[in-house]
Amino acid sequence: MDARYKYDGVELAYSIEGQGDVVVLLHGWGCDRTIWRATRELLSGSCCVVSVDFAGFGESAEPHEVWGVEEYTRSVEALMNELGVERPTLVGHSFGGRVAIVYASRNSVERVVLTDAAGVKPRRSWGYYRKVYSYKLLKRMLPLLVGRTKANMLLEQRRAKSGSADYNRATPMMRAILSKCVNEDLCHLMPGVKAPVLLFWGDRDTATPIADAHRMERLMPNAALVVAEGAGHFAWLEQPDMWQATLKSFLNLK
Repeated sequence: MDARYKYDGVELAYSIEGQGDVVVLLHGWGCDRTIWRATRELLSGSCCVVSVDFAGFGESAEPHEVWGVEEYTRSVEALMNELGVERPTLVGHSFGGRVAIVYASRNSVERVVLTDAAGVKPRRSWGYYRKVYSYKLLKRMLPLLVGRTKANMLLEQRRAKSGSADYNRATPMMRAILSKCVNEDLCHLMPGVKAPVLLFWGDRDTATPIADAHRMERLMPNAALVVAEGAGHFAWLEQPDMWQATLKSFLNLK
């Protein structure tokens, strides 16, 4: 069943399939709830599976202002309250992992599954900061030197060459949201995640490297790491048999 709900004036889309204990699927940045199709099919025979389109993705509207991980988490909390769900199991990939971490740090959850999840602030090189601050300087000075119209064109050309694919594809609002969310470090919340946690990671993940998984395992009291060798940032899609077997075992499903 596909449905809608509103949080903070933003219409958000979600789906519900199956019956039983509730499992909530939280997608990564640039994706939507359809990416969980195989996982939904796996779980919906034994569980009630709720898959969410985050604001600004899939069939959900964009936020009216710049959200951070806090606002995205509150939108999921609002949905759980609307559905009367008290102890869901959360499954989060990449950005969805951020939301799962914040949610589980302050709400009762049955279990948490984090696959190639974000949440550890990346270490930045001097070159990164040089690029960021030189761009900010150009953004301030170019309109004074060449006029606003030409400045905007030159800045857009520079951004297109140096920005990430996610950033370049995003609308102005979603770019601002991405910039805010990507710099949020959640390590201080991880010790508060008391539920059992499965970390499922690709050892060749360059977006959220395996070092992040090891740090999460140390910080979360009941976390265990499973490594998908040869897989990258979408380990659960790249190693589907291993993912499904591991997930079923962790959730105690037959």
